[in-house]
Amino acid sequence: MSSTNNRKKLLLMGRSGSGKSSMRSIIFSNYSAFDTRRLGATIDVEHSHLRFLGNMTLNLWDCGGQDVFMENYFSKQKDHIFQMVQVLIHVFDVESQEVIKDIEIFMRSLKQLKKYSPDAKIFVLLHKMDLVQLDKRDELFQIMMNKLSEASTEYGFPNLVGFPTSIWDESLYRAWSQIVCSLIPNMSTYETNLIKFKEMLNAYEIILFEKMTFLVICSSNGNLQINNDTNSNTINNKDEKKKSNIVAIDPKRFEKISNIMKNFKQSCTKLKSDFKTFVLNDSIYVSEISPNMVCFIVLNDTRQSQQLVLENVSKASQYFQ
Repeated sequence: MSSTNNRKKLLLMGRSGSGKSSMRSIIFSNYSAFDTRRLGATIDVEHSHLRFLGNMTLNLWDCGGQDVFMENYFSKQKDHIFQMVQVLIHVFDVESQEVIKDIEIFMRSLKQLKKYSPDAKIFVLLHKMDLVQLDKRDELFQIMMNKLSEASTEYGFPNLVGFPTSIWDESLYRAWSQIVCSLIPNMSTYETNLIKFKEMLNAYEIILFEKMTFLVICSSNGNLQINNDTNSNTINNKDEKKKSNIVAIDPKRFEKISNIMKNFKQSCTKLKSDFKTFVLNDSIYVSEISPNMVCFIVLNDTRQSQQLVLENVSKASQYFQ
């Protein structure tokens, strides 16, 4: 694959104050949610060249959301901004008092993408969802997604994907994991090899993370496309549960682990330390499996020796380069 094909242009757009730079700093620059309070407004376009999985470069264009800049994007700079875009991530502030104008700007972006990058993937993040009453969140999300999906389809982008997000919980990791993983060309190879590795270790589940961001790449059990219904993976009938001997799995486990591991990594950095492997209760292993990936292993059989497990991780590394 050529180096040009390994460069992926991502447009991060939305009105001023919607939280674009905060989420970018948390995911890619190891900021905590508290750290983002010192960030200023983005002036024009900030370019970040981010290495992901070693051989892929994410060219992230964080576009300032002030009206004067927005008008410039859609007039003088349109062929520069909207050309060769792989992904548009449009951020909406759920507390905005100008929703109609927010949607209008989104539609103007789609119009330019249809002309300059008709194959781009479109993602929308309904951000600051923590500020909405818990019992109103699903309703608000569905209302906005219906409006945005209609607009997106009108401009030739029928496969709109949306997420409710907040910098104060793990939802940000869920959204960005799926966004970035949509760009990985050999995802099926990783998934196949991970399933074989799980069988070899007799593991309950193995999850692959990108080393720097701790975004989820894939799981041996699949199901990264998580339903918004948090109860979708639970078993309600107690008798059925006993018969089938199935343990209900938290559908938000991927992003929760991402959040925990990222915080752990930040703590290590503050102590000027690092980790390559740690083991918890002889059943959970977190270990580097390649220079760009970390695996999170949950074993079925805790009687396996640590040395044997780690040797198998080392041998499997050649399949995750």
